[in-house]
Amino acid sequence: MSQKLIVKPTMAQSLFSLSMPGVDEIFPGFAPGDFAMLYGSPSVNSLTSLLCIRAQLPVQFGGLGSNVVFIEGGNTFRLYKITRLAQIHQLNPRQVLEHLFISRAFTTYQLTSLILDKLEETVQKYNAKLVVISDIGGFFLDNDIPHEEAQRVYSQILSYLSSFAKKNQIILIATYLPYSDNKRNYEFQEITCSKANTVLAFSKTPYTREVTLEKHSHLMLGTAELPSENLTLTDFMGA
Repeated sequence: MSQKLIVKPTMAQSLFSLSMPGVDEIFPGFAPGDFAMLYGSPSVNSLTSLLCIRAQLPVQFGGLGSNVVFIEGGNTFRLYKITRLAQIHQLNPRQVLEHLFISRAFTTYQLTSLILDKLEETVQKYNAKLVVISDIGGFFLDNDIPHEEAQRVYSQILSYLSSFAKKNQIILIATYLPYSDNKRNYEFQEITCSKANTVLAFSKTPYTREVTLEKHSHLMLGTAELPSENLTLTDFMGA
């Protein structure tokens, strides 16, 4: 008697999901080599905090079993949130922070240097499989920086990040925060979308919170409602 074995594709096994009912149906997760953009709501920063926690979980529990590199571009990191999320996941907050390596930028120049000059060395040093860059576009919207220079350097950074993620087979997630009153905002948001291979937009209506998969190499695009009954998700959306 012969037996038929069902083997899942290797790629499916390596996905790092958001672990949100409904959302996972339209977006099963990030794959090694992805350069992803999350935008549309300030709450994306709380989501990346959650991903920084979950990335440290063993692979069998949906994590990456990995250290995380976090490049702070917009003063978005909140220690209390990491502590709370770690406790929700029954992890020791101190141990979680020991595996989270944070680099802060306070100027356009510092952010550019952290990415172009130091990112590769940092990822290799800490053997990180996840890199998060918060508020990646914020500094470049400053009107004190000539528009053409800001556009040129920003495009260079994004091209580098896209190639870097593929070359090193890591997951690289950047958040783009809303600056609706800035004249450069829409243009730089579009530049980011064009360079990322995965784009997730988060929105809020008076009745629902939704996530839309706007760009992906092979998945069907679509929108899902964010569930509110999940404790971790409630914490994330309450930011």
